[in-house]
Amino acid sequence: MDPRASLSILLLLVGISLAKPVRPGSPAFLSIPGNVDITTKFLETNKGSSEHLMEGDLVFPKTKNALYCLNNNCFWNKNTSNLVEVPYILSSEYSSTDISVIQNAMSTFHNKTCIRFVPRLNQTDYISIENKDGCYSYLGRIGGKQVVSLKRTGCVYHGIIQHELNHALGFYHEHTRSDRDKYVKINWEYIPTDKASNFQIQKTNNQNTTYDYSSVMHYGKTAFTTQAGKNTITPIPDATVTIGQRQDMSKLDILRINELYGCVGWTNSLLRQISDCQDQLGEHDMSYIFQKQNTNNQDTPYDYGSIMHYGRTAFSIQPGLETITPIPDGTLEIGQMQGMSDTDILRINKLYGC
Repeated sequence: MDPRASLSILLLLVGISLAKPVRPGSPAFLSIPGNVDITTKFLETNKGSSEHLMEGDLVFPKTKNALYCLNNNCFWNKNTSNLVEVPYILSSEYSSTDISVIQNAMSTFHNKTCIRFVPRLNQTDYISIENKDGCYSYLGRIGGKQVVSLKRTGCVYHGIIQHELNHALGFYHEHTRSDRDKYVKINWEYIPTDKASNFQIQKTNNQNTTYDYSSVMHYGKTAFTTQAGKNTITPIPDATVTIGQRQDMSKLDILRINELYGCVGWTNSLLRQISDCQDQLGEHDMSYIFQKQNTNNQDTPYDYGSIMHYGRTAFSIQPGLETITPIPDGTLEIGQMQGMSDTDILRINKLYGC
């Protein structure tokens, strides 16, 4: 293949790999209605479940802690492309809307980590996402088929799906991490005796990250409380800090996945392939990439925030030296990776008469 064509394809792949999942407000992004946190919702949904659940949504037997498992037995394996494949199947009981919500929740993992939830072919170890009697998962890879239950009525929400998938990857709840007593106070007087084990500290590997009140894996303040309005968990020293969010994985959630699975810099393999194409073309030939094109700008201004904009050091021959500098303000951000800008969307609508 022509090296220039290869380079163009690789550039497109990098762009796709950095794309953002569907934003809140989209039909595929479904958040829990009302002012209800993830824990409250799954505990409510899990009432009467036939499963023996630990910590409210972890299925017994709880034999391993994927944050501290020997020989990586409870981690999912990387493929030859250095991506962690988690094969899955989906119950036929889910509607097309349910499937969109589930796949969009998965897309955050795909876009920000090296985790890839892939439709199962014939893999021995896989997760089976089923419409059972609650929201729950096993902890880490247990071998063979393992169920992740997402009951259609009560569990098919963006945050809950990510929460249960994180359990399947091997993550405990945040409030059980080994150093939690420095960050939260457990109010045992409001916790039923038979639920006290749900608040036990676990022997966790915290990936050298700080305690994360905003983690999608954190219990809400009133989890398992015996008295309405009384907190079982109080952040310290600031009791007003919000815990038990319901929207999306936090930056630290994502960082921990990347650390645990060795995903740090997971886009480097693509960038190395781009570099190889550069070597084939030669440094002199790379200048064509920066040539002006005869574009139809749709009567829109130049957009530094466009998802189609190169970063400052694109194809630089020297680390740290910029190939593109915004003017007149050289401090403007370019080369973002969050999602299409308003101008990107406007141009599509203009070009296609939408």
